[in-house]
Parts: sequence; C-alpha cells; structure tokens
Amino acid sequence: MNHVSFKNRMIELVVDYLVIICYLIILLLVNLALTMVIWGGVPEYTELQVQLIATFTSVIPIILIFSYLDFYKNGSIGKRVAGLTLIFTHKKFRFSLLRNIIKFLPWQLGHFGVIHGMYHEFNMTSITIANLGMVLGLVLLLMGLFKKDKRHIGDMISGTQVRVIK
Repeated sequence: MNHVSFKNRMIELVVDYLVIICYLIILLLVNLALTMVIWGGVPEYTELQVQLIATFTSVIPIILIFSYLDFYKNGSIGKRVAGLTLIFTHKKFRFSLLRNIIKFLPWQLGHFGVIHGMYHEFNMTSITIANLGMVLGLVLLLMGLFKKDKRHIGDMISGTQVRVIK
C-alpha cells in the first residue's frame, strides 16, 4: 500500500507538464530563430527527417532530463513540489533511464503517428500508432493514480516507486 494521494500525484503531473512546456517553448523560440534568421524560411523535410528532429530535440532530451532528476535528485521538479520522492530497489542510472523511456513512450508514439499521418493522409498505420500511444499513456496514468502501490509499468520494470517524503 502506498499513501501517495491523488492530489499529490496531480500536483506532480501538472508541475512536470509545465516544465516540459517551458522546455518546448524554448525549443520553439530557438527553432524560429534558426528558421527565420539562419535559413531564411522553413526548409523542406522528409518524413524521416521530421521524425528524427522530433525525437532528438524533444523526446530524448526530456527523457534524459527526467532520468537525471530521478536519479540524482530523487525525483522530478513536480515530485519535489508535491512532496514526493522516487525510491529505487537498485539505484542505477540505467533503471532511471528505462523508467523514463517507458514513461515518455506514449509521447513518442504520438509523434510517430501524427508525423506519419501528416505525410500519408492519416492512414490506418498513423491512426493505429497514435491511438496506441494514447492507450499506453492512459494505462500509465491510471496505474500511477489508482493502483494500490501507485506503480506504473516503468516503475515495475525498473524497480522504482514514488512515495511521500517523510
């Protein structure tokens, strides 16, 4: 039994979401500066190029930032604001990384599906991939909020658990 309240978990999620939005706004501003000042307009990109840009500029840095915070600071900014901490069964960075790869996999699947859809008129493949991301994201969220131990799939695989700071 884990005594993390719904309220604490929602505070964590909202604060972490705001942190991600701040990162994405900075990324947007840098991209706009590069696009308009350096390149003089938006270049033509292939689907693969857009997939790689989305992966390497948004998803991977966020995974690395949250993995660093989980491992070295015992949790993200949202966890600390909400009075939560991340406990490791075996504290190794690879477990933090694995946990966050799984946690942000729905976001990456959403990117894959939407970008593929933009290039292929939202065919069955793009819709399936995007919906798979939404379903996985919902499963992770519901597990973290409503399971007795408050562990989602990434926590179970990596041997971690979010708990209230005592």
